[in-house]
Formats: sequence, structure tokens, C-alpha cells
Amino acid sequence: MTDLSNRLQGRIAVVTAAGQGIGRAVAERLAAEGATVYASDLNETALSTLDCATTRRVDATDPAAIAAWLQDIPRIDILVHAVGYVHQGSIEECGFDDWQRSVDITLGSAFHVLKEAVPKMKGHGGSVITIGSVVSSIKGFPRRAAYGATKGGVIALTKSIAADYVSYGIRANSVCPGTVASPSLNQRIEELGQTMGSVEAARQSFIARQPLGRLGTVEEVAGLCAFLASDEGAFITGQAISVDGGITI
Repeated sequence: MTDLSNRLQGRIAVVTAAGQGIGRAVAERLAAEGATVYASDLNETALSTLDCATTRRVDATDPAAIAAWLQDIPRIDILVHAVGYVHQGSIEECGFDDWQRSVDITLGSAFHVLKEAVPKMKGHGGSVITIGSVVSSIKGFPRRAAYGATKGGVIALTKSIAADYVSYGIRANSVCPGTVASPSLNQRIEELGQTMGSVEAARQSFIARQPLGRLGTVEEVAGLCAFLASDEGAFITGQAISVDGGITI
């Protein structure tokens, strides 16, 4: 079996939304492969148990807060932006406040973080990875109007960075999960369970999305991110890569 413990040795990684779920799993995986990790989240309590990284509470929708955080990091070789918000509802069920919150958290945060981080890669190259979703420009899902629109925007922004900065040796890709077991998903299952009258029925409805017959794991998503961050992914840029249990077959 290949030893991956030093694959990212000497590289500096920045990970957002690292308090729990996919972002946390990514921070842990990059650190396990040798990277020095700087991690942020809005939830300071969740961050306090992330021992593999230098952590800081940061509101990713606040450009001043992002700039203040990143200015103290000497260089960035890897950026994984995992911030997102899932509004459940069709366009008729999405009020303007719901729409604006979705735009601010999912797409706005990507704009602020990438705008600050990408220039810090221009002198030496690097790997930008955004956490998109198959629910986006890739596939439409019921009751995900705002979420699909904003994740589609994240994918488009990522591709634009790939095109604009390829000559600097900067690669940019979007990892697009299907339905992944996480605290965020558990919350949505609870909410749907109230509507359906059964939390277990709600859980099974999420599982049924994947032809492989199970939910994905945060570790599976983190593994793909680590590959894209490494030299093994050096010829991949401008891609939206699905890790979805067969949703998009």
C-alpha cells in the first residue's frame, strides 16, 4: 500500500468551514499527508477540537475578516473552500431573504476567499479546490432552487479561475459531492422528517438518491481533495468532479 504520509510535506493548506463535516475531514486528511493546515469556521467551539491545524474563527461572508486572516499566512499552496448553505425549497418556497442568504453564504464566501487567496499563489502556483455539489449546473434536484443556483455559481467561478490563472501554475477544480453523511445532512433529515412524519423515512429518501445504495462519507470527499492537492493531480484543472454514488450516471 502506498504511504501517503508525506505526499503534501512542506505545503501550506488553507481550509474553510473546517469545524465539522467535509471541511473538517479535509483539514484532517491534508494534515495527515504532511501539509501545514490553517483552518477557519464560524463555529469556534467546533474548531477548538481540531488539533491538526492552526485555527481561527472567521466569518467567510466578511471580506475584511477573510483579508485579516489570510494576511498572516505566509504562503498558500492549497486552498479548500467548503463553506455552503442548503435552503430547502422550490423557487416559490424561496423568499428573497432565503435567496440572499444562500447567495451570501455559498457564492459570496467563495468570491471573498478566492479573491484573497489566489494572489498569494501567483508566485509559485497552487491548487484551488472548491466544494461544489452535483446539485448545481450538473443536475437539478427538487426543492433546491437557491442551493443549486449558488453551487452552480461556485463551479463557474472555479472554472474561471482555472482559465485566468493557468499560466501562473494555479489549478482550480470543484469537488461535487452527492449526499454525504454529515451534521448538516442530519439537520436536513430532521427537518424533512417533521414534514414526512418519520425521520427514518426521511433518511431513507436521502439514501435512495444514490444508486450505490448508501450515503457518501466525508472521508471519501476528503480523499479526492487530497489527490487534487497533490502532484498526482497536477494535470487536472478546470473540472467539476462528482463523487456521488452514481447520482449522475
